[in-house]
Amino acid sequence: MAETKREIERKYESDDSGLPDLTGVPGVAAVLDKGVAELDATYYDTADARLSAASLTLRRRTGGSDEGWHLKFPVAPGVRDEIRAPLSDTLPRALAGLIRSHVRDAEVAPVVRLRSARDVRDLVDAEGRLLAEVSVDAVRADRLTADGGSAQWTEIEVELADGGDPDFLDKVDKRLRKAGVRPSRSASKLARALAETEPKGKKKSRPKARQDGKPTAAASASATPVTAGDHVLAYLRAQRDAIVQLDPAVRRDLPDSVHRMRVATRRTRSAFRSYAKVLDRAATDPIGEELKWLAGELGVDRDQEVLTDRLTAALDALPRPLVTGPVRNRLRTWARARSGGSRRRLIAVLDGKRYLALLDTLDRLVDEPPLLTAAAGAPQKVLAKAVRKDFGQVAALVEEALSQPPGADRDLALHDARKKAKRTRYSAETAAPALGGPAAELVRLMKSLQSLLGDHQDSVMTREALRDLAAQAHAAGESTFTYGVLYAREERRAELAEAALPQAWETIGAAMEV
Repeated sequence: MAETKREIERKYESDDSGLPDLTGVPGVAAVLDKGVAELDATYYDTADARLSAASLTLRRRTGGSDEGWHLKFPVAPGVRDEIRAPLSDTLPRALAGLIRSHVRDAEVAPVVRLRSARDVRDLVDAEGRLLAEVSVDAVRADRLTADGGSAQWTEIEVELADGGDPDFLDKVDKRLRKAGVRPSRSASKLARALAETEPKGKKKSRPKARQDGKPTAAASASATPVTAGDHVLAYLRAQRDAIVQLDPAVRRDLPDSVHRMRVATRRTRSAFRSYAKVLDRAATDPIGEELKWLAGELGVDRDQEVLTDRLTAALDALPRPLVTGPVRNRLRTWARARSGGSRRRLIAVLDGKRYLALLDTLDRLVDEPPLLTAAAGAPQKVLAKAVRKDFGQVAALVEEALSQPPGADRDLALHDARKKAKRTRYSAETAAPALGGPAAELVRLMKSLQSLLGDHQDSVMTREALRDLAAQAHAAGESTFTYGVLYAREERRAELAEAALPQAWETIGAAMEV
């Protein structure tokens, strides 16, 4: 069973003089000698260093209090999430899944072995509470390849206690610097080991890498966008990267990860449609269909969760006298029955061949894009034309919706306008680096329009759900009064959104004419 630990630590380079006296650090009442632990860790990666390219660390370690398999994800400078699994001979399935979007079908194999003699000290306060663990590590690194080398060094590592105040590390840092200890030039032991054990004669610099770690043309990955095609590809590359990077977060069920991954698929599809003059639709349309499938799989439980949360919040806001019958139980039963997916189903999708093939296809798309003639054009012309076209379509849909009387047809027209506003927002996002302020302003305007129309569409969907709930309650002989009250409130919310639309649209129109 894997567990997660948030590591907040700092590393320092040290000679063999040992650890400076830390009793003078503010808040430290005692420095407790915890003895020396012998650690033996083997680090794994693919032959083309895909995990290293993604700043991920996978190791199998024996010795110490936390021996086992460890997978580390960067969170911020000096902060990592370490996923731990029990010691075993082979890579645990839980960790294998977390690296799958990066390694795909490639094999992970031993790359470096690090053996450390870790001399540990605990910094504790006056009440004996642990503030931080400080260790002096004497490290030997061996590259596990025929032409690899070895290296030795000593470093100091300061790791904050669980739940500790990160500012405490600044106090320790001040004391260490005063004693002449320097911050490490390497982000991790593995990074230093890879650098210092690299085979002789091999260039120290590493090639640019895609999110799956495979080498790609340095110019396409790092050059400043110049043409319209450059800007579109930069946007698509960012969305591809987001999908790959969010995969482990979705598997870990981190907050908002499913939604963000789904948004990345939508942004990619929108770019395909908006910039059809830049990228050949014969190539992008099939990919768009696969992205639509993935978004649907990601949304199986997400849409139901959002709707349930909205109904629960609306019910909580009702005065108690207006709640009659077993409404909350009915809502819970209804939500469970309508939940068409599960964590197990979603993980199966992410482990499936169809999804992994889609990731490979996205890699090929950004590395070998099907560019059309317009891709070589000036972004101020090509991108601006595409954005104006998208905005014109939004305008037509909003005007059509406003011309219709309230009812199902208007609801549908407003929903279509919302989807087009979202697409226009995404196309403006793509163009913003090239077009500057005007595109950024359009992003803001479309986001506000999308929010307004989204409130209306949410009300439409919520009222449909309330009719379903009321029918079930009636069939069971329960009171339907509360569902009617909630329906009326949702109807009012939709009316307010519709009433606000003409003025909002007039403001947007005026801004676009400036």
